[in-house]
Amino acid sequence: MIVQRKSGERGYAHHGWLESWHSFSFADYRDPEHVHFGPLRVINEDIVQPGTGFGTHGHRDMEILTYVLSGTLRHRDSTGSSGDIRYGEVQLMSAGTGVQHSEVNPLQGEAVHLLQIWIMPDRQGLAPGYRQKDFPLKDKLARWCLLASPDTGNGSLLIHQDARVFAARLGASETLDYSLAEGRKAYLHVARGSLSANGYGLSAGDALMYSDEKGLSLANADDAEVLLFDLG
Repeated sequence: MIVQRKSGERGYAHHGWLESWHSFSFADYRDPEHVHFGPLRVINEDIVQPGTGFGTHGHRDMEILTYVLSGTLRHRDSTGSSGDIRYGEVQLMSAGTGVQHSEVNPLQGEAVHLLQIWIMPDRQGLAPGYRQKDFPLKDKLARWCLLASPDTGNGSLLIHQDARVFAARLGASETLDYSLAEGRKAYLHVARGSLSANGYGLSAGDALMYSDEKGLSLANADDAEVLLFDLG
């Protein structure tokens, strides 16, 4: 079964300094049909205005992955970790037993556009952790680039869940397939551009949810960038 989720069906909030679209229930957006998909709990598409951001706040028992599409996001947390995240770099923070952090746009002339993703961990009470890595664009061109996995395969970041997170970029005439093992689910999110997936026409912000399917087939791309979540 494949279920389509159009960009315009997502929750939306505008706070002046922040514009945000929610694929799943988040903050004041409540949708009992879209609370989570397996362990995938949050995909927020955020645009943060220059010189603003999320002040210090807390999380616990959640794997938090940040994927910057443009601009710069500056991270600091209570473990002593800090860093600027730009396009190509991915941050994965294990909130575990509890962590305080801030995320701000340090630039004065450019908004930062990002996806923040929460995945529920396979167990609670983990020690907080922070990992950040650059994944070159060449590794995403018409191929699946593994960003996060439970076994750090192919140099991916460690995530405490039976989940694998991939990114890919596709241009015109390029195609890309992905096989799903029996019993696994997949969530495909279009971060930019447009393409077709298993016959569905998709644009930025759209998503497909796969259950009991053999795999994905991507084609007809126009400068498309996608994230794929292979979930146990």
